[in-house]
Amino acid sequence: MQQNGSQILFRALQEEQVDTLFGYPGGCVMDIYDELSRQEIRHILVRHEQGAIHAADGYARASGRVGVCLVTSGPGATNTVTGIANAYMDSIPVVVLTGQVPTAMIGNDGFQEVDITGITRTCTKHNFLVRRIDELHRTIREAFQIARSGRPGPVLVDLPKDVIQSVLEMDGPPALAAAGKEPAADLDAPCGEALTLLAAARQPLILVGGGVILGKASAPLRSFARAVQIPVVSTLMGLGAFPASDPLWCGMLGMHGAYAANMAVSHCDLLVAVGVRFDDRATSKVEAFAPHARIVHIDIDPVSIDRIVRADLPIVSHCVPALETLRKLAADRRPPRAKQLGAWRTRIRQWKAEMPLAYSRTDHIKPQYVVEKLHQLTGGRAIVATEVGQNQMWAAQFYRFDEPNSLITSGGLGTMGFGLPAAIGAQVACPDRLVVDVAGDGSLQMNIQELGTIAHYGLPVKVVILNNLYLGMIRQWQELFYGRRYSQCDMPQSPDFVKLAEAYGIRGLRAVKPAEVKRVLKEGLETPGPVVMDFHVEPEENVFPMVKPGTPLTQMNFGAVRAVA
Repeated sequence: MQQNGSQILFRALQEEQVDTLFGYPGGCVMDIYDELSRQEIRHILVRHEQGAIHAADGYARASGRVGVCLVTSGPGATNTVTGIANAYMDSIPVVVLTGQVPTAMIGNDGFQEVDITGITRTCTKHNFLVRRIDELHRTIREAFQIARSGRPGPVLVDLPKDVIQSVLEMDGPPALAAAGKEPAADLDAPCGEALTLLAAARQPLILVGGGVILGKASAPLRSFARAVQIPVVSTLMGLGAFPASDPLWCGMLGMHGAYAANMAVSHCDLLVAVGVRFDDRATSKVEAFAPHARIVHIDIDPVSIDRIVRADLPIVSHCVPALETLRKLAADRRPPRAKQLGAWRTRIRQWKAEMPLAYSRTDHIKPQYVVEKLHQLTGGRAIVATEVGQNQMWAAQFYRFDEPNSLITSGGLGTMGFGLPAAIGAQVACPDRLVVDVAGDGSLQMNIQELGTIAHYGLPVKVVILNNLYLGMIRQWQELFYGRRYSQCDMPQSPDFVKLAEAYGIRGLRAVKPAEVKRVLKEGLETPGPVVMDFHVEPEENVFPMVKPGTPLTQMNFGAVRAVA
């Protein structure tokens, strides 16, 4: 049976059980879009290619599956680069399909030609330029294997127009190399050594990162932590891996972390780090990070071991088998240390009581209050996407995440404009879940055109804007570190977001007083379909606590409320 390149492409996507493409058509992918009209696969037409890659990213984060986007050559491909880098930094499995000029024209500066494989070589896990139709099927299948295996990441496949138009005789399924099955590591010895260290520790702590969520290891993590009754802290990307409602939970650590979490890391004598890469926003001054602790580092990526923080005991493994082995061995050993751990947990409870996350109340709407009420009204069960900046940190601090895959945020790259299209991807992946984008007025405007996508497909995404008419985090740093010399951070001419929402056919609501917050949130969350809620918050509110870059985690600034050194 003869099939052209477009048909072979969709055949491979069907074999990978892809149900959704996020994309935008153009000249070099016209044949693919023509074939799409005869396929059952769902396509979400975004309003900008950056929206396509961020939506595929959000789909992957919410579903745990590979997200896929399809764009044309030239500017269509280059518009995805920021999103590809974003997925690469956060280890998100996405496959990016880009159009390309015919193979004979490559290198001749043809219309809408760019070397997208060259451009993305440093921000993809791997990329391909398909030069022959007989390579197409295998390449697509291999791209998915690479994207989701080991440490996940983005893979780009560049598709020249003549390859897509070519025809190939296909009698049966093309041969596909078996997925490289990683040999199962013998974990008994290193995990046994970890438990020996644990038995000797008086103040042990578990640090979890995004690798626990990506590795679908939340259940074994919870089982292990509860079995050994060790307190848990998390990075931003690890929020939801361990329930914020659990008594063992200490909070998020780092630059804007909780006092109890930062103090626990700084005073522990054993740190079991699972699925983390020790980002600078989590560690701050590396030389002062966990200064009294021996460190057990569990991660699938050997490159992450000893890269920033030296591990006393490295365990290169997927999180699930490592945590399950630890749990099994712990059950066999049952180390008698309840009394000493009880004293450690009591100390952490005291830190929580002494310095909880707090903010002062005024006649203005406080952004923290909006997030607190959002958590209360949703019961903590929403999928929360965020933009980047102050809004992101307030969401991380005051929306208490109990489940994995519930926080969709740009961690490593800090990409403004991420939240709205990522919320689209999350809503498509989880149509029965409530999806909320917590946004700042600055970041939202970077991809605000995706309101058109939400309206087009009637996606019931709720957008909560913490509107302070500033680039808030820039203003905060200029206040704290640049003598309040505000430079190019105010945005007084932001649009009327309610009118803008209505222009797209979306319900718009506004709150300007604290007494209006609960009513607007309740009405917005209960309204069917998409809603934009505009909260006019305290313009110069800061995110506290804050650790100045390059200083120890114990040196926390609590602002006007209080400060700890």
